[in-house]
Amino acid sequence: MNDWEILAAGFGLANLVLLARRSVWNYPCGMVMVAILAVVFWQSRLYAVAGLQLFFFAAQVHGLASWLKAPQDDGRVAVRRLPRRGWPVVVLAGTAASALLALLLMQTDAAAPISDGAVAAWSLVAQLLTNSRHVESWPLWVGINIVSIGLYASQALWVTSALYVAFLVIALWSWQAWRKALPA
Repeated sequence: MNDWEILAAGFGLANLVLLARRSVWNYPCGMVMVAILAVVFWQSRLYAVAGLQLFFFAAQVHGLASWLKAPQDDGRVAVRRLPRRGWPVVVLAGTAASALLALLLMQTDAAAPISDGAVAAWSLVAQLLTNSRHVESWPLWVGINIVSIGLYASQALWVTSALYVAFLVIALWSWQAWRKALPA
């Protein structure tokens, strides 16, 4: 456990609570969290999730810009459902990216190429759905968080693993809250 990991966890919790509440202020907290985690993960030889943090930083900037254009009267953003025809694209993208990243990581000294690649790939897909304000991002985050808990624990990243337990709980809560916020 190190101080940077603890600091990232604090910003991560703020990010997710604000995201669940559909507040645009989640994004600045997310930017700080992913910047710190990029270094923590690189030092732990979790290269895909380290690189993923660079994508997440860009996604945080994109999400902030997108969400600033979509507020409701109460200041929260409107959410929506993913069209049925979107699911095959989601599943194909997540599966193909997972396989590709795992194959690439197997060519390095990566600590956990398969789970590292899967977490990174599915996180890309889930983040794009989150930025688009699709409720269906949350079941993906639930699965990603479950795998992440084990991945980070296997690398003795105990604070980050505990953070992902909290992320799991918040993802379950967010899924319910966003479903309730859907237009009738």
